Amino acid sequence: MKPPYDAATRLASAALSVRGDLPCALPPLLVLTDPKRLPDPVALAGALPPGSGLVYRHFGHHDRQAIACAAVAIARERGVTVLVSSDLDLAMGSGAAGVHWPERMIGEAGRARARGCRLLFSAAAHAPSTLSRADRAGLDAVLVSTVFASQSPTARRAMGPMALSAWVRRTALPVYALGGINHMNALRLSGLGISGVAVVSAIRSAGPTQT
Repeated sequence: MKPPYDAATRLASAALSVRGDLPCALPPLLVLTDPKRLPDPVALAGALPPGSGLVYRHFGHHDRQAIACAAVAIARERGVTVLVSSDLDLAMGSGAAGVHWPERMIGEAGRARARGCRLLFSAAAHAPSTLSRADRAGLDAVLVSTVFASQSPTARRAMGPMALSAWVRRTALPVYALGGINHMNALRLSGLGISGVAVVSAIRSAGPTQT
């Protein structure tokens, strides 16, 4: 019998299949922390498979520096890439690989690029007009949502794979799908030209299986 593998491994495999041979500086699977659904970035860094990515959304927590440093140290040993949200100083101080910017802060990302910052930069994109802003700012990727129906309190109406494909055709930037994605429906995104998937609850909700 083959060893059990968990939701993260299954998602990483699906994300790699979705990407195909498209070039992108970020890993094909990005897992975003959440204060309720995935509240422990350090444990998550130790659980993700090599070649995946962790986005630490700290929401201004007072202990974010210590948490980021601990998560980065573990992730580095495992070959996991860490980005922190919305805080360039925290990313640089913790040794993270980059920053994930909210849509409203894409201008700040562009100014950091203009100053010569070469960290990895991704950003959220909720409107097609954001794509050109992200491109001008020199970002490495955008996370487009909401792709499938999601129970997240901030989720918008699901756009579906075909609408996502239209977004992809509007930009040369690598596009990640976010929202309601799991290891099964991720494969519906193959062939659309996206560079990967980003998830939150899919890591927590799918239990271990055996194959």
